[in-house]
Amino acid sequence: MAGTYARSTEVAVIGGGPAGYMAAIRAGQLGRKVLLVEEADLGGECLNRGCIPSKALIHASLLFHALRTEGPEIGVTAADPQFALATAQKWKDAVVAKERKGVETLLKAAGAAVLPGRARFTGPKTLDVAAPDGGHERVDFSTAIVATGAVPTVLPGFETDGRQVLNAAEILAMPDLPRSMLILGGGVSGVELGEFLARVGVTVTIVEMMPQLLPGLEADLSRELSGTLERLGVRLLVGTRAAGLARSADGVTMTVDRAGTRETLTADRLFVTVGKRPASRDLGLEEAGVTVDARTGFVGVDAQMRTNVPHIFAAGDVARPPMLAHKSYREGVVAAEAAAGRPTRFEFRAIPSVVFTTPELASVGATRAETDAAGQTAREARFPYAALGRAHASHATDGWVKIVGDEASGRLLGVHAAGERAGEFIAEAAHALEMGSTIRDLALTIHPHPTFSEGLQEAALLWLGEPMHVARRRADAGGR
Repeated sequence: MAGTYARSTEVAVIGGGPAGYMAAIRAGQLGRKVLLVEEADLGGECLNRGCIPSKALIHASLLFHALRTEGPEIGVTAADPQFALATAQKWKDAVVAKERKGVETLLKAAGAAVLPGRARFTGPKTLDVAAPDGGHERVDFSTAIVATGAVPTVLPGFETDGRQVLNAAEILAMPDLPRSMLILGGGVSGVELGEFLARVGVTVTIVEMMPQLLPGLEADLSRELSGTLERLGVRLLVGTRAAGLARSADGVTMTVDRAGTRETLTADRLFVTVGKRPASRDLGLEEAGVTVDARTGFVGVDAQMRTNVPHIFAAGDVARPPMLAHKSYREGVVAAEAAAGRPTRFEFRAIPSVVFTTPELASVGATRAETDAAGQTAREARFPYAALGRAHASHATDGWVKIVGDEASGRLLGVHAAGERAGEFIAEAAHALEMGSTIRDLALTIHPHPTFSEGLQEAALLWLGEPMHVARRRADAGGR
């Protein structure tokens, strides 16, 4: 029933996404009275409209595509396999609902209360929560953690409408497949969902303003993915700027500029994915005295996720890049521990990233280009998946593992991989970087056989000039 109510809590967490629910769980574990305010669904963008639903649909498309392509070669056949989007959507929704219920159960187990509604600061230690039924609740708190995440960037003239021009959440909820799709933006969402659509029979064109797909990622990884997409029939227009958009009953027409030439592209629908911005607006942060970067929208924090107001913290996408769920998890925990007075810091040497395409792309630490720019004496070695027994047994020989190491000390500086299960073993590389490992340490670590993770060990051996499963060149035989 609508009305005005009041309550108090020790820790108020605003936002129930990866940073927020982890902060609430940890604060509850530390014995604090916790209230988590979420205006939509627990789990946030990642669980409900991003990471989890996209991977579910990608998995379905991989099964379909494998039956049609590699299946006959390895003895698996099916008569006229079909991709039923409605069934895939139903399964995806069930996965999301189960995961969301899991978050709810974990919060309850930690003693954290959940209040549906939109929170806004009304002072340094007060919130107004607008409930879905129109009522309002005043919340008094001792400490607060802002974990509101990020929202899609809106490009003027290319605003989404939920029908012909879509954002990622709308793509993931489509009731039917279009015949053709233009994708504006060649970042992670653009390439992951573009490949998904291409695998299930949609004609796809990706338009990216920067010179490569996945701007900022290691260049060889981008090139590896570009080859796969082109073999799927995806048209790639990099170094191309969108100039205008027209909508009609027949679809969309986008005008682009490429290498000084104007071109017109048409399709049934357009997927706009040009980045995200921190969801720091309309939170009343100014009422609480919290400083927000006027240019970027990020809420400034220190190593304990503390804002300029000592009892207010921020974590996740709203606080700083990179906008990754696993980074947000850790930041939420640090914010909760700091709010509880525990000695804690958010410190890292490297944060791994994964792009769930085919091949899977994984990266952590420095690239060779970055070490060169920094004046380091670095060297790299690249071990091919084609030399891995598991890759042959899994019909997945495309890909490689690249090691970047310091020439003088032999210290590991970075790992970059393209191939099946690369996203799984990149965590080992991240751990090695955190521990300050040498490449010799990786080479001496016994890896299980047959696995894709052996590629990491083999790349280390190759860097050392001691390869065991590719031929050693005399020039590389010096050892280290």
